[in-house]
Amino acid sequence: MAAKLKNVPTRSVDDSPFRWAVDGSEWLLLTLLIFGFSGDLPPMVNEAHYLVKAKNFWNPDWCPGDLFAASGKAHATFYWVFGWLTKFFSLETTAWIARWIGWALLAAGLQRLCRAVFGRPWFAWTVLVLWAVGIERANLAGEWVFGGTEAKIPAYGLLLFGITAMVRQQWNRCWIFMGASSAFHVLVGGWSVLSAMLVWGLTQRPIWHRPLASMSIPLPRIFQPGLFIGGLVALAGLVPALWLTIHQPQELSVQAAKIYVYVRLPHHLLSSSFPAHWFTRHLGLIAIAAVMTWIYDRRLRFSDGNQSHANGGIRRLSIFTSGTVLIALIGWFVDVAPWFGSDFKASVLRYYWFRMTDVMVPLQLGVATTGVMVSSLRASDEAGGGMISRRRPATLIALILITIAIVLATQTTYRRVALGVPPSASNRLLGYDPHAPVHVQRKVFADWLKVCDFIRYSTDTGEVFLTPRHQQTFKWYAQRAEVVNFKDVPQDAESLIQWEQRFRDVFPQRLGTMRVTIQYSKLREYRRKYGVRYMLVDRRVCGQHLPLVQVYPRDPETNDTYAIYELPPL
Repeated sequence: MAAKLKNVPTRSVDDSPFRWAVDGSEWLLLTLLIFGFSGDLPPMVNEAHYLVKAKNFWNPDWCPGDLFAASGKAHATFYWVFGWLTKFFSLETTAWIARWIGWALLAAGLQRLCRAVFGRPWFAWTVLVLWAVGIERANLAGEWVFGGTEAKIPAYGLLLFGITAMVRQQWNRCWIFMGASSAFHVLVGGWSVLSAMLVWGLTQRPIWHRPLASMSIPLPRIFQPGLFIGGLVALAGLVPALWLTIHQPQELSVQAAKIYVYVRLPHHLLSSSFPAHWFTRHLGLIAIAAVMTWIYDRRLRFSDGNQSHANGGIRRLSIFTSGTVLIALIGWFVDVAPWFGSDFKASVLRYYWFRMTDVMVPLQLGVATTGVMVSSLRASDEAGGGMISRRRPATLIALILITIAIVLATQTTYRRVALGVPPSASNRLLGYDPHAPVHVQRKVFADWLKVCDFIRYSTDTGEVFLTPRHQQTFKWYAQRAEVVNFKDVPQDAESLIQWEQRFRDVFPQRLGTMRVTIQYSKLREYRRKYGVRYMLVDRRVCGQHLPLVQVYPRDPETNDTYAIYELPPL
């Protein structure tokens, strides 16, 4: 009986009349799980940065005096696609709409990738959990995927579609999707294209369409229509980024790059500034991912079934991941090599060389580990020589994993949301009294909303404010310009240099990291140079009373955390 049943064809999930219901359910639940990982209150860490810029992109009269908001727009595609929502909705509502779109795109891309590798539904859950945990716990340079909305979220979603096409050797689609990823975030897409070209070079033999004796120029297979179409699409992200620096003198661009790398973002860009345990944890993750990939590859290679498509897919994915690790290795070498000067290093390292290894190594681990599990299930289901698929063990394990993931995600989200303070306004992120009790943090945040509401509804829209050093959400809540904000760093060289000059002027090191001078002569100079009339202070830092005219609060009981003072007249 077993011999007769061995040749009975089995029905694939893709042939099932319920395929669309299965796919739709899996996609929806994946999206909800991503929400479980990242459904914090808005604004998230970078949302107050990106959506403020997007709002000014569509309405230049909004905060026109703000150095950051009015500066050059590097991520024009993201601003164009999502910024128009700010004309009709609040920033909070816009954040939720853009989040769900980005999360849905990530879920759809991951679902397609897992289907291309495994040929079965539902195992994307395991990949997603391992991917998210790996990024959070073992990143090298602080990159993240599951969070609020910004340009890289749709870029990573489109990249997953491109990687899926690469795994299936659909190179035209691969280049187009990666070009679309570059349109949203030129570095995410650009580094991915280089890694995909490495895959192509190691797995595809160049096929010449015409003999060498032909008068026409022979073109290898890599030069397909998709490559040129993807390149044209990528211009939507590349041109705005280049436009910010193309007309700047070389010395100005180098100065801006040094500020960007050495002052503002060394924790992302400068490997020599990373703590040693960051390297340890990421190298450990690379080793585990390599071992799991090797195990999965061997199981596929010696499988009795026809698994050549899966075997080739995991190899192409592993080469792509290796390419991202190689890019990070080159970035590390440039940083530590003693014969490179600081100008050269800054000009090169500003391109986030460690970003893609943070994302792809955990994804590789998730796919390989899940593949080992899938192959084990398949081997157990086919035990005894028969090809009748007993799906109960696989289904049971999948349901258990889904349940565990939902419980973990729900608990994580509950702990974050229960605080009642958005991450970008939390004490932990702002670095001020991070261990304060929950009721204290809620009180401080409520006072922050009060003072921002007063500014929003009681001052002219053209006012410019001096704001506390450690806040990140003044424009989000008060919707007024500020002189300088450490988080809001411009992208174009000229504005970036102005940002650095303003920051050192307003927050001189001699006063500590969070204080602003109260010398009348200096305050009058601020009023003259920056057009600033009011100063918002954190009373926990500056004290309850300053020798200036206090505008807010009139009643001391109204707000004991923040106050507004008018600067001395000229």
